[in-house]
Amino acid sequence: MIIADQKKALRSAVLARRDALDPAVRQAASASIAEEVLALSRQFARGPVSVFWPMRSEVDTRSLISGLAARNFQVCLPVVVGDRLRFSGFLPGDELRRAGFGLQEPVSGAMDLSPTTFLVPLCAFDRRGHRLGYGKGFYDRTIAVASAERPILTIGIAFSVQEVGFVPVEPHDRHLNAILTESGLIIVAGGLHWGGRTGPC
Repeated sequence: MIIADQKKALRSAVLARRDALDPAVRQAASASIAEEVLALSRQFARGPVSVFWPMRSEVDTRSLISGLAARNFQVCLPVVVGDRLRFSGFLPGDELRRAGFGLQEPVSGAMDLSPTTFLVPLCAFDRRGHRLGYGKGFYDRTIAVASAERPILTIGIAFSVQEVGFVPVEPHDRHLNAILTESGLIIVAGGLHWGGRTGPC
């Protein structure tokens, strides 16, 4: 089976597991993830933080967005432009518009920001830090460009049921520095760079 077919089958299986989570379990797990990110944020570099607005059965990030804003972080949401993402500033209460791929994007005119911390959505992940996205490659291309320009931190945000033993990878796929689920933080071999300091391996 070619890698693209492996990814498609894995994506379908893991999304079915995520969709099957009881709504109450999903909300409790989302709240736990938000609390852990906010605790970790004390060690983030002081640049902008990209977050994603939840769609379908993803981790609900709305309380996380409010918490980061309350801690004076510049929060930004992804906007699809061509084959990559740009990130527009967002504050709780700002207007959003429906866009392609099920995204909710800040309205035109929001300030563009260059995140130093990326909180990344995903379909599946493994403990090597490999991420299976939704198949369009937006985050992979964007992270590749951003990491060549400045030090960045990438943390996948997911439920524990999205973990798999092995995510098939292709040359363009970018690995994450860590993954955070309701079960805790998984740090990829090599450690994390928290605002210029290296965290535990």
